[in-house]
Amino acid sequence: MQSIANDDDVLTLNDAEALLGEIRRLSAEVVRLEAQVRELEELAHTDSMLNLLNRRAFVICLESLIARVERHGVQAAMLFVDVDNLKPVNDGLGHNAGDAALTKVGQLLSESVRKSDCVARIGGDEFGILLEKVGEVDAWQMALRIVERAVDFCFEGKWMPLSVAVGAAEIRVGDKAADVMRRADEAMYRIKSAGGNRRASRSNSTIDKDACPANK
Repeated sequence: MQSIANDDDVLTLNDAEALLGEIRRLSAEVVRLEAQVRELEELAHTDSMLNLLNRRAFVICLESLIARVERHGVQAAMLFVDVDNLKPVNDGLGHNAGDAALTKVGQLLSESVRKSDCVARIGGDEFGILLEKVGEVDAWQMALRIVERAVDFCFEGKWMPLSVAVGAAEIRVGDKAADVMRRADEAMYRIKSAGGNRRASRSNSTIDKDACPANK
């Protein structure tokens, strides 16, 4: 025999509408929180000043590339880029000048490689680039092109010297991320110590404002 629900058990129309409203509110809150999580994850993997990947994200990309090298036998390489003489720039002209130099290098590197390549700031004045389907010889050629493109630029009416040293390392089967980064770093320091692939820089002297516009 079916029992008749008492008044306390009856779901009124107002109750149903209130419940649906609460469901919609909670759904919107979930969407907002998911977007916030994605934003936090992006911030955790991004250099906030240069809008490039940071070291943590670079290592993740490198580990993934090593796995593809091992699984599919693709060629790949890492470039280690070091900005020359950044400390004297910071000390002599201030950190805004140093930040401008880093920003310029970040733009240069991003414009020098394919969109599929990984570019990251991995240290204060150090950058890393991952090149997929590129052998060691081609990686060194890319390094030289980057060096040649690192031209001086204007900052507050002065020519800012801008040059880089770049080392390359092939990614091998069995590598760990630290192995690749160490070899690329060592290659860069060998080049830097020998005065190798860096080019001569224009004198950093104050010149006419028309020839060197401020903030260019």
